[in-house]
Amino acid sequence: MPAISNDWLPILSEEFRKPYYKKLYETVQREYREHTVYPPASELFTAFHLTPYEKVKVVILGQDPYHEPGQAHGLSFSVKEGVPIPPSLSNIYKEIAVDLGCSIPKSGCLVPWANQGVLLLNNVLTVRAHEAHSHAGIGWETFTEAVIRKVNEKKTPVVYLLWGRPAQQKEPLLTNPGHLVLKAPHPSPLSAFRGFFGCRHFSKTNDFLTKNGQTPIDWQI
Repeated sequence: MPAISNDWLPILSEEFRKPYYKKLYETVQREYREHTVYPPASELFTAFHLTPYEKVKVVILGQDPYHEPGQAHGLSFSVKEGVPIPPSLSNIYKEIAVDLGCSIPKSGCLVPWANQGVLLLNNVLTVRAHEAHSHAGIGWETFTEAVIRKVNEKKTPVVYLLWGRPAQQKEPLLTNPGHLVLKAPHPSPLSAFRGFFGCRHFSKTNDFLTKNGQTPIDWQI
């Protein structure tokens, strides 16, 4: 697995030394050797590389990477340039269009969000090809919960967008009263009409950031 080299490294260095992470590292290395695993190993920590700890001001939690070829590249909900936009991301774009008046993008690559301080973090960072949730329970959950705890410690205000039950189960980790937690159903076609549409999370995020002296996110891709 590639190393994290920016300001996340000292923050997470203690995690890397723990027994569970050693076991996780060995498991993931073996999985990459013996199976097709997404995202590519070089893109495993893309969310951390593009969004340094100091710049995090929004966290969007996903579940695990897309498991079909050419989709996953280390950012939750995002796909690579030229890849068809997945249904959940399409619904996210529809909500942004209604909420903020943005146009519907043709690209599903969310790198511009990551570059502005949106940490696009999956709960599990790897997956076998064609096998959704296949790497659940191997240790990633412990690691990403540690990441969430570290972001919770930030003194600058952070907005957490928790969509769906799995993401909302992380809410007990978010104890900092200076942060904002916004919850809604998952943007999946199975649940978006139960309250994701109309949640206005994107304007609420920007209102909160502005009120706390931070630059709002340009959500237009």
